Amino acid sequence: MTGRTASDGPDAPAPGNGTARRRGRPPRTESAGTRDRILGAAREEFSARGYEKTSVRGIAKAAGVDSALVHHYFGTKEQVFEAAVEGAFAPVLAARDTVLDAPLDEVGERMTRMIIGLWENPVTRAPLLAIVRSAVNNETAAGVFRRLVSSQLLRRIAGQIGTPDAELRAELAAAQLVGIAMIRYVIKVEPLASADPEQIIGRVAPVVQGHLTGA
Repeated sequence: MTGRTASDGPDAPAPGNGTARRRGRPPRTESAGTRDRILGAAREEFSARGYEKTSVRGIAKAAGVDSALVHHYFGTKEQVFEAAVEGAFAPVLAARDTVLDAPLDEVGERMTRMIIGLWENPVTRAPLLAIVRSAVNNETAAGVFRRLVSSQLLRRIAGQIGTPDAELRAELAAAQLVGIAMIRYVIKVEPLASADPEQIIGRVAPVVQGHLTGA
């Protein structure tokens, strides 16, 4: 018999087509930018809908691909979100070493300037908004965000401080900056929402430094 059987899936090869590829595996001609396109669509969906209302099918539709391709590249929805968080958090990690390489008495100012700068940049602000909105409303999303922030940023800063309460100090400093970001960029409470960024940095950096190294 030369035709396909009913058990042949949509990814089964035509007769004489050679070896079969696994379901969901992208063809060799798949664009190298497909993964990035899916990730970009995921960030937009998480930002617009939040974690709970975003689906893999919705992400696939927004990216113009089949759901199987999303699963192939990223796995579950939680894994897609984690990849989106890592991508959005990449600028933070890239700037992290600049903060950690600073003298300890300058870490507060550099940390504040780094975070405010990322939120001020429209390119990095959009994915950060997606993360924050999802993490606030869903514990799974919050857990992904918490793990990444804790392992990649706060523990590194705590290691530099080197005191018995270093982790608490680093978390308090982060809480100060997260609170500023929430009020200014997410809730948009005035006059903070329209204040000059340098004015904010000038007022907040000494407080962040106090959390890190104060008595």
